[in-house]
Amino acid sequence: MFLSPVFARAALGPWLPLCGRGVGVAGVLACKGGRPASSSSSSPDHHYDMVVSGGGLVGFAMACALGHNQRLRDLRILLLEGGPNKAWELPKEYSNRVCALSVHTRRLFRKLGVWEHIEHLRAQPIRKMQVWESCSEAMIAFDGQDQDDGLVAHIVENDVTLHALKKRIPEHVEVEYNAKVQGYELPKDLGSKVLLSLADGRTISTDLLIGADGARSLVRSTMGVQYVGWEYDQMGIVATLQLSEAVDNTVAWQRFLPTGPVALLPLSEDRSSLVWSTTREQAAHLLALPEEDFTEALNRAIWDDSDTDSVVKTAHEAWMRVLETVVPSGSEVRQLPPSVAEVMPGTRAAFPLGLGHAVHYVSPRVALIGDAAHRVHPLAGQGVNLGFGDVAALTSCLENAVLLGAQLGDEQTLHQYEKERQKYNVATMASIDGLYRLYNSSSPPLVLLRSLGLSTVNALSPLKRRIMQHAEG
Repeated sequence: MFLSPVFARAALGPWLPLCGRGVGVAGVLACKGGRPASSSSSSPDHHYDMVVSGGGLVGFAMACALGHNQRLRDLRILLLEGGPNKAWELPKEYSNRVCALSVHTRRLFRKLGVWEHIEHLRAQPIRKMQVWESCSEAMIAFDGQDQDDGLVAHIVENDVTLHALKKRIPEHVEVEYNAKVQGYELPKDLGSKVLLSLADGRTISTDLLIGADGARSLVRSTMGVQYVGWEYDQMGIVATLQLSEAVDNTVAWQRFLPTGPVALLPLSEDRSSLVWSTTREQAAHLLALPEEDFTEALNRAIWDDSDTDSVVKTAHEAWMRVLETVVPSGSEVRQLPPSVAEVMPGTRAAFPLGLGHAVHYVSPRVALIGDAAHRVHPLAGQGVNLGFGDVAALTSCLENAVLLGAQLGDEQTLHQYEKERQKYNVATMASIDGLYRLYNSSSPPLVLLRSLGLSTVNALSPLKRRIMQHAEG
């Protein structure tokens, strides 16, 4: 999490059609159907109780959770990973792709025995987050004082998390690498199984297909569900940074600029990870700069106050004096972020930013998780945590189904999963999209309104606590 959803209720209205089944949405982008699996009267080559189609962080977490569950571990489980099984060891330098793993994600990983492997490798604790506005210097800070360990999150490299998940996959869970799925044949009811056609000519049947195949999900398109999505006019620039000096680097920093947020996420005493969301045009310019010039531009983005509106700043300072009289303990001492000495060579990269959501996550014998079901802007650091939340919820629903004697893939069971996750995911996505749009304007009245709101929330500890609880899942 970088910035928690502050304006959730205000942002939620346009998103309400995405909750609940069978509700149309104006302007919905209908997914094109994927190529179905080849129908054949002959028996499939293999049958599995459950197939997780797609690896990555969420796919491997799903296979790990299923394999370690006491009521599901005796089932035959297959994970299909499209990429190769590369040999991996912890590199000396940090990767440029990281996640802010939430309290609930860490709880899931501890239950699976994954967290001890992550801590043995590399994980940087975050004790506080500070978010501020470049146009007024209004700020909000979150800490982990309500958590047992006093931490808000941990910053962990994606490669480290993936390696730890792979280490904890039980031996009875089959993992097939370089597995290319040509198509799926999905049943209309529980009378048939799901059929998968692989590129090597084999066919596989399964009682339950779990689609973890990413934002361009073939499973989702084959289901034919409506998919709401759009691209933002932004790119996310990532890099690994060398700080000017070693510090107690346990604060995550995020500053909202007129072009998008820039975030520094701690990796060690003298390293941080950059996530800089900005316009496509500026991103192209920044990526083309020599490393020294890029570092200078980044420090300006963090420190420069030329975007500050003097009228807004004066009004905001007057409001802060009023808040101090009403909530004397609500004032927060501003901490200064670290300065950046250099960007580590070869670590700069960029990816397009967008939003997407499947109106339905399930159909008979099929369930979507992770990016196959939802895609969000990284400004709140919630993307992969939403996927891990899907893993925990779906595992729990399947465990209850087995306990009650229901079939795997039973729609009533899967609907419980969908209902639970859409309730949380849609609210979170609407809040993140609302924040993106709210901070994508430099209009003085709007800047003043959001600045007053940010500072007011910062002064009200109970409200901040509620926001943190929602963001933690």
